[in-house]
Amino acid sequence: MSIKIGLAHVEDAGGIAEMSRLLIETGLPWSWTEPRVRRSVRNPDTAVIVARDRRRVAGFAIMEFLDEHAHLNLLAVRPGYRKQGIGSALIHWLESSARTAGVFDIRLELRVQNHAAQRFYAKLGYSPAGKRAGYYAGIEDAVCMTRDLSVVPEARS
Repeated sequence: MSIKIGLAHVEDAGGIAEMSRLLIETGLPWSWTEPRVRRSVRNPDTAVIVARDRRRVAGFAIMEFLDEHAHLNLLAVRPGYRKQGIGSALIHWLESSARTAGVFDIRLELRVQNHAAQRFYAKLGYSPAGKRAGYYAGIEDAVCMTRDLSVVPEARS
């Protein structure tokens, strides 16, 4: 299987929105609708990237670049493609873009009960940075995580 990562196209917005609804926003009001994803794709301060297996979107990520930091809004990988390094590859692509843009602080939120995602980000060098009560539509709390890209991780022996 050959996965290629690149910028999303406006035509990808519907599929990305559907993946967000099914894989991320389960049990919450749907906020990442097709029009919102389409606006993100067109926004020059936002990177919307996809991992494709031929023509099918296997995963995606959306990161907004602000003056002082970048904010990872969404990341998802279809269940059949998980545990193959796609999520890590999406993150590395975005981190490289952030460094190129001169942004070294990346922030994100994730559901407090999503322990697998917390472990995933921790393995990539992200650290807990607090919690936000009711962050998800007043229904669920969020764990905040951050990564300073200017810090080079120590080599493990």
